[in-house]
Amino acid sequence: MSMRLEMLQVARLAPRVLGDSAGLVREFLRRQQNGDGAFKDRGGQSDLYYTVFGIEALLALQAGLPVERIAAFLRRFGDGEQLDFVHLCCLARCRAALAGAQGSSAAASLPFSSPQLQQRIEAFRSRDGGYNPVAGSEFGTAYACFLALGAYQDLQMPTPKPLRMVPCLKFLETDDGAWANERATPSTPDTRHPLGSTNATAAAATLLRTLGMPINPAAGKWLLARCHPQGGFLAAPKAPLADLLSTATALHALAGMEISFQHIKEQCLDFVDSLWTNEGSFHGHWADDALDCEYTFYGLLALGHLSL
Repeated sequence: MSMRLEMLQVARLAPRVLGDSAGLVREFLRRQQNGDGAFKDRGGQSDLYYTVFGIEALLALQAGLPVERIAAFLRRFGDGEQLDFVHLCCLARCRAALAGAQGSSAAASLPFSSPQLQQRIEAFRSRDGGYNPVAGSEFGTAYACFLALGAYQDLQMPTPKPLRMVPCLKFLETDDGAWANERATPSTPDTRHPLGSTNATAAAATLLRTLGMPINPAAGKWLLARCHPQGGFLAAPKAPLADLLSTATALHALAGMEISFQHIKEQCLDFVDSLWTNEGSFHGHWADDALDCEYTFYGLLALGHLSL
């Protein structure tokens, strides 16, 4: 099962917790779609990145997917000639989602895979075997490696030499068992060693598990230690607030490593509930006023894990 489908499978369990409020989420997501078929960013503009989360959240709720309108938006991008690395991976994910939609001639006519798109993604391979959002980079990042492997899965194409990413990730590992997103600059003693982050650690652990590689048990302990006493996970050890993205990715990585989080389940449910709004979405954290499709999906993913 691909990493995308694995997350979607869990997010589909969220209605167990949402109950009747699942309808509010569906209506919120429908309001987030612009007339051109794309989903809105935080400024209300059509955006390919946010369209990924709009599609996935609707699929998680088994709501009707406006395939024809979305396909029309995706056709603008061709094979990603003008897209950066992150948006190339978003295009691959959107195509894969529509390719699995039922009863739509628009979805059937939209190619979800192409050698050109594969070549564009591979152009971002770093010299250490990983991937980096900046083409021609010396070193890869954990996030880019995660996106690249996911994109190849979405395109139903084998990742070229996937185990080359493992040494890249090894250099991102921190002394306490976590992962940093990128290598630290060795210009000063204080930055000689990278600092671990929750999302990079979750991405690296999920990536290694998908590749069939062993994961240091210290990674699970490090992630559990990021749980705030009031619930939710911190993005880094010194982060001031827990946030929904870190909570969803940490829970997903822990579940993948088969590490129990039952002892923090109730406070995490309380945390997610504290971010809920009757508009049908979730705030990203306690100081966040905006609502969007991205955090809506991460709310569904977190609730899916917490429903078990």
